[in-house]
This record gives sequence, structure tokens and C-alpha cells, in this order.
Amino acid sequence: MPIRYPNGKPYVPSAQNQLASQKQKTYSNRGMTLEEDINQSNTYYLSTGKAVIHKKPTPVQIVNVDYPKRSAAVIKEAYFKQASTTDYNGVYKGRYVDFEAKETKNKTAFPLSNFHEHQIEHMKQVHEHNGICFVLLRFSITDEVFLMDAAILFSHWETMKNGGRKSIKKEEIEKQGTLIPYTYQPRIDYIKIIDKMYFSYETTGFNS
Repeated sequence: MPIRYPNGKPYVPSAQNQLASQKQKTYSNRGMTLEEDINQSNTYYLSTGKAVIHKKPTPVQIVNVDYPKRSAAVIKEAYFKQASTTDYNGVYKGRYVDFEAKETKNKTAFPLSNFHEHQIEHMKQVHEHNGICFVLLRFSITDEVFLMDAAILFSHWETMKNGGRKSIKKEEIEKQGTLIPYTYQPRIDYIKIIDKMYFSYETTGFNS
């Protein structure tokens, strides 16, 4: 429905107002969690036929359910059946995709304590079978998201296990990973980075 002034004339936004509106649309979702941004991006990929990637359901065993109403059930007690592996998996261009998403409030480094041994082992198995495996790391204070190949994470993990640093310096992530700029649709276009990192052989003749 068009908006009109009291005298009946239609309201036509100025170029400045239109620009402000466009910026608002682009940044209106700032403050969302990394998971929400990724889920929105995955929905976009699925709806456009780009890729099929979903968040993995966490296996839970329900042991006690209360029925306060006939039409409603309340779970009173439940347990995780097993330790979860990574957050997301799916398929893109015939390749299996598997990745973990983590965020930190630390400004200068990403703590490796955010990861668990069983997650690292799972990613190693995916990597060994030529799956596309990586991590998305978000610095929440600066609102920056980086994609880092899992093999690089393995190197830092081994360094920690051997008594070295227990975190990855942000400057190292900036060099070894790839910054993903925010866009309107999708919010975090990590598929574009996957194309450059894992499918460059289609245009260059080799897989870098």
C-alpha cells in the first residue's frame, strides 16, 4: 500500500533515504549469532539449488516426559547419546562438506579450548577421505568471520598438545584463513570461499 502525505500526494523517498534503507537492510541482522547466520545462509543455498548443507541434529535420549495437557508434552529428563562431532555437513558439487563453527569474545586470539579431541579426530577422518573440511571462526567483538582449512587447525592442535600455544593468534588466522565479508543474501557466503580453495582446478588445471 503506498504511503501518502496528509494532502493526498504520494510519498517518494529521497535518494538519501533510499541509501539509508539499503544499508539498514544489509546490516539489520547484525548481532545475530554465528549459528543463526550460517543457518540463514544454508537456507539460501538450499532454496537456490546451490548446495545441500544442514546443521547436524544432536542425538538425545529422552528418559522422562511429563504430559500436563493432552495436547502437550514436556521433556523432564534427557541425555546426550554420544559426543557430537561437527556442527554442519552436506554436499556441494559432488563433494562431501563438513565443518565446525566457533566464536570467541577474545580480540587477539582464538582459544583452542573451544574444540574437543573427538571433533578434531572426526575432522581428520573426513580430511583423509578427501572431504571438504574446515572451520568457521568468528571474532564477536569485531564481527569478523574467517574460514580456515581443517589441516591448518590440526597443525595448531598438535603444537598445543606438544606444549605450545593454547590459542591461534588472530594475525595467524588472518594469514592462514580467509575473511568472509557479510552480504545480504546469503549472510555468510562461505561457498564462494570453497570455490576458490577447493575447486580452483576447474579453471586453473590444478587443485590448490
